[in-house]
Amino acid sequence: MEVRVRYAPSPTGLQHIGGVRTALFNYFFAKSNGGKFILRVEDTDRERYSDESLQDLYDTLDWLGIKWDEGPVVGGPCGPYIQSERFSIYQEYAKKLVEMGKAYYCYCSAERLEALRQKQIEEKSPVQGYDGHCRNLTAEQRAELEAQGIKPVIRLKVPREGSTTFHDVLMGDITRDNKDISPDPVLLKSDGFPTYHLANVIDDHMMGITHIMRAQEWIPSGPLHVLLYQAFGWEIPTYCHLPMVMGNDGHKLSKRHGSTSVRDFRKKGYLPEALLNYVSLVGWSYDGEKEFFSREELEKCFSLEKINKAPGVFDYQKLDWFNAQYIRRKSDSELADLLMPYLVEAGLLDESAKDRLLAFVPGIKDRITLLSDVVSMASFLKDSGAPEASLLIPKKMDASGTLDALKHVYDTVKAGLEAGKNDEELQQDLMDLAQKLGIKNAGVFNPLRTAVTGMAVSPPPFSCIRLLGKEESYRRIERAISVLEKEIENV
Repeated sequence: MEVRVRYAPSPTGLQHIGGVRTALFNYFFAKSNGGKFILRVEDTDRERYSDESLQDLYDTLDWLGIKWDEGPVVGGPCGPYIQSERFSIYQEYAKKLVEMGKAYYCYCSAERLEALRQKQIEEKSPVQGYDGHCRNLTAEQRAELEAQGIKPVIRLKVPREGSTTFHDVLMGDITRDNKDISPDPVLLKSDGFPTYHLANVIDDHMMGITHIMRAQEWIPSGPLHVLLYQAFGWEIPTYCHLPMVMGNDGHKLSKRHGSTSVRDFRKKGYLPEALLNYVSLVGWSYDGEKEFFSREELEKCFSLEKINKAPGVFDYQKLDWFNAQYIRRKSDSELADLLMPYLVEAGLLDESAKDRLLAFVPGIKDRITLLSDVVSMASFLKDSGAPEASLLIPKKMDASGTLDALKHVYDTVKAGLEAGKNDEELQQDLMDLAQKLGIKNAGVFNPLRTAVTGMAVSPPPFSCIRLLGKEESYRRIERAISVLEKEIENV
């Protein structure tokens, strides 16, 4: 039997971490078993549907490198793969259930249903829902109601006695008394729109889905879906309800914990391989030790047996650590390409400055956690004016001594840059200069850093000079020298 799994999101919001984990688990399970990963768009909620959400779904999977074997755009033998294009199928099968005596037409008005709901609330009924008022209407009664122009819904006949059981790979057998299942739920609305339960079951069957991997919040729907499979006489797929994704506080992951949408993570500068790797470990472990997995490795080694039963904890700090590690693995050229868009968007650099950025990267590669960190590190590119003299003068030095040191630093750095020396050689030249002047290394490095960047803390000063460019760096150092000269004149 070929393994066929699906990811079936509703395009009513941006793709979030919980949904993406479900997609990844389905995808990796399919690939590790030589099966098919199907993407299905469940867009029957037209009030909340948005084109932006649908595009975000496609963009997110593409960014993560997840390709679906069948689905929208790519097509396949079981299409259409967008539910709004399958309404005639749902209507056909809903009517088949009526013909088989497994479902029935209901003509109750919204007013009657609301009155029933209020009554059940007041009486504190243990099971609230439809009371089966139209369950046994005769053909004559139905004809009379339809003659009044009433458009019925179709409801499933849920057994009043007995129980329904389904097996879950992680949770074992799950049983629910039929009397506790939502009484006779609507399958097809009066406008011909299917409810989630009907469309979901029909699509999974017609698309040959063998394993249903979805969040544990869908467990309560399991018995109802099983009843639908049984009503149609269809084989029930294997269920695997995935543990919830929690924050560090033990509550379901939400915006109060931080970003949850993949779009936010992308914007902040997380790498797709880092997010894919870490999210795949939220609730799954290969051997309890190995942490770094490429997409290709997960496509081979993923298995349901290694999914943890307990909720998975999404740790933002751990994700940051993963991202930093993947950044370190990039070549300088690759990282420069990834950083450039952030600097361009911030108005700090343009695409023509790739070589300068490439020279800047080695000095910051071990310092950044997110790609967006480069914006604050390169903020000195915007000239904020001459620094205050107090910022230029190191501890235990005065203006006169700092001025003398900075002049020597300027001559040394300029000579070294013009001679084509690398950063290590320039650094050694300044350390030799400090020894010659009889001062600490900070006496030469700190004034240079502040003169060039205007900041007391920054990436390595020579990295900053490379990014800023020689001429602009010379201008700023000369300006700092003038600041110190004026400070001495005013004393």
